[in-house]
Amino acid sequence: MQIHGPTHLHGAQPLNAPHRVAASRAPAETSYTAPTDTVEFSSEANLISQVHHLPEIRADRVAQLRAEIASGSYETEDKLDAALDRLLDELA
Repeated sequence: MQIHGPTHLHGAQPLNAPHRVAASRAPAETSYTAPTDTVEFSSEANLISQVHHLPEIRADRVAQLRAEIASGSYETEDKLDAALDRLLDELA
């Protein structure tokens, strides 16, 4: 019903039926899978990662070994035999 001012009234107006909403259907079964993210690291990035996991350098031990090498007392028969054995094990 519409009212236009205090003296002008219109007669009854028809009622409209309520709007009907179509029944919702169950979604059809699909084989949709959500996309997955992948990450690929370059060989340089892998090398940097390995460097970060290296043990810390013991400067005192390095200085001691350098002094032994310089004086000629580092290379002994036992050490050379052990190094040769390790080398042969790696090659085998």
